[in-house]
Amino acid sequence: MTLQLNDQLKEAAQALLEAEETKKSLQPLTDNIQQLSVDEAYQIQMENIDVKLAQGEKIVGKKIGLTSLAMQKALGVDQPDYGHLLSSMDVTMQKSAIPMDKLFEPKIEGEIAFVLKHDLRGPNVTEADVVAATDYIIPALEIVDSRIENWRIKLEDTIADNASSAQFVLGEERYAVDSVKLKEMEMKLYKNNKLINKGYGADVLGNPITCVAWLANKLSDYGVHLKAGEVILSGALSAAIPVEKGDSFKAEFSGLESVEVSFQKHSGA
Repeated sequence: MTLQLNDQLKEAAQALLEAEETKKSLQPLTDNIQQLSVDEAYQIQMENIDVKLAQGEKIVGKKIGLTSLAMQKALGVDQPDYGHLLSSMDVTMQKSAIPMDKLFEPKIEGEIAFVLKHDLRGPNVTEADVVAATDYIIPALEIVDSRIENWRIKLEDTIADNASSAQFVLGEERYAVDSVKLKEMEMKLYKNNKLINKGYGADVLGNPITCVAWLANKLSDYGVHLKAGEVILSGALSAAIPVEKGDSFKAEFSGLESVEVSFQKHSGA
């Protein structure tokens, strides 16, 4: 997608890229662009995705954010948002010791990932369409992060910042989408072997499948669709937990395997 951004939006996009490169967080974009719209925020997001694609990155999927009512109320919004997953974000193979050198203020969430075998192109995608297009589901941990200082974000800030995406870890076992009752599935999230919180499939728009249908339909507003082979992170099943150096996390899913990740204690260690 080729976009023509005005100078102010181009500056915002460049500022986000520079923040990521220098690891110096920004003031909220909405402080400087007080009338920043959701559509303009998505334009900023896509501008930077295009830059990264030109640098050799590949889009490997999409993520859905703000799927819980609690998070929507916290930001004063009534709908989720989405971001792009890039090849460099998949740290599944590094999950025994994730470096934190390039992260700002990371948090971690447990969720269900959908991997597609057919394209999903909105509008009017139904839950039945999602089930038919899904190759398999797999437990996942998403590491979210914000280039905005102290997570002082409004909806438009997080959208522009690629929905606060950073990294993700996938489990090892693949499951048929109809092999578990996703709506009733329980997820328990542990930090350093201590249970911190838990959630259920019903906590994300009533069902993770509903989240994927929402995403396919929302993307159609911007001429984008979900593609076969893509990983779709369907939304956090509980509140995000802050990550510090040396932490380890495990998400347990009823009826599915657990998925784990740990973070390096020291830079370069």
